[in-house]
Amino acid sequence: MSKLTGWWKNRSTAGKVELYTRGSFHLFVLIEIMSFGLPLVGSAAVRSSSRPVAVVFFVALCAHSVLVGVLSSRALDWLVGRRARPVRLAVATAAVTAAACLAALVLRKTGHIDVSAAPSLVIGMSCFAGGSLVMCLKKVRQMWCVAPAAAAGTAAATAALGLPLGETLGYTVGVLLSGLFISLAYGFSGWLLNTVHELEHARELQAQLAVAEERLRFGRDLHDVMGRNLAVIALKSELAVQLARRERPEAVDQMIEVQRIARESQREVRDVVRGYREADLAVELEGARGVLSAAGMDCLVEFEAGRALPAEVQSALGWVVREATTNVLRHGDARTCVIRLTADDDGALTLLVENDGAPEAPAGPPGSGLAGLRERLAVVDGTLRAGPVDGGRFRLLAEVPGRQLRRMEVRA
Repeated sequence: MSKLTGWWKNRSTAGKVELYTRGSFHLFVLIEIMSFGLPLVGSAAVRSSSRPVAVVFFVALCAHSVLVGVLSSRALDWLVGRRARPVRLAVATAAVTAAACLAALVLRKTGHIDVSAAPSLVIGMSCFAGGSLVMCLKKVRQMWCVAPAAAAGTAAATAALGLPLGETLGYTVGVLLSGLFISLAYGFSGWLLNTVHELEHARELQAQLAVAEERLRFGRDLHDVMGRNLAVIALKSELAVQLARRERPEAVDQMIEVQRIARESQREVRDVVRGYREADLAVELEGARGVLSAAGMDCLVEFEAGRALPAEVQSALGWVVREATTNVLRHGDARTCVIRLTADDDGALTLLVENDGAPEAPAGPPGSGLAGLRERLAVVDGTLRAGPVDGGRFRLLAEVPGRQLRRMEVRA
């Protein structure tokens, strides 16, 4: 059963919305053919002498339905930024629709199509084509003009053919009302799909910005530490060169000072790198709660505040929280996430990170994040298990044995 439903579960929210929207528009192709075309050739609305004409018109209606479906698909591609706007295809669809509706009215006038069948053909073709044309437009006020334009064209054609006033009014009102309804449905579907794609893109940018911000912080710290020291080293080295050229003994003192500053700079760089590589567990847990909540997820974080842990364990588990949070943001379509840090009677620590909306199969090649976490946990004899569980959830479990914690506490 998981293989049958995986094609749906493994899609992102934007992918699911897009698949549903495309499926609906493709279904409209069949609806147009079955609702308006089949009754034309199979009902008593057409005389036996006019049956060949009806069959030819049925084939033309099928071609029109497929053309409208193709235009809808291309318009969706344009809305999500995959291709250029299908202007030529939209113009061709509008021209074919106008010609088909005019042909239906002429056949109604000449008696080849009964008065009860012609309205459904004209209204059906015009409204479905109008919906696909709406998705090719950028501005809302332009979208609202499609249905009135189709109604005005229908009124002009029926009046030119000399159809009765009541019938002309029926065609016009039918095309106008159905066109407005379809325009609203198609326009809203396009807007919804575009909005969901923009939200997904914003979510990806949020994760990328978090990484970029951390890199900037590290670069800023290095600049603050090294900028002044390197400037002093350059000045004192230049001074030592000038003193050495004059054979002044103070040159040795200046180089000794340069050596001292260089060693101090090495120590400060190590401190910066150590602070960057070591993560405070409590800070990382609260940060994960804030980031995931800001991303619209229902995040539950449970841990014992104030618990004293060895620095090595805090650093390892803190990196687990940091990497797991990044994975939740970047992969899958999570709506809920649970982060829980517990200790058993033996003192062993267990960090659980579990979220829903996880794909059953990875979208790309495996990364190095989990491998890096296993290496960090191995330093404290910890283990890491990660993978999908029942209910479309993904679970990451990090464990540090109690004996290792006691060993570190005694050593400290």
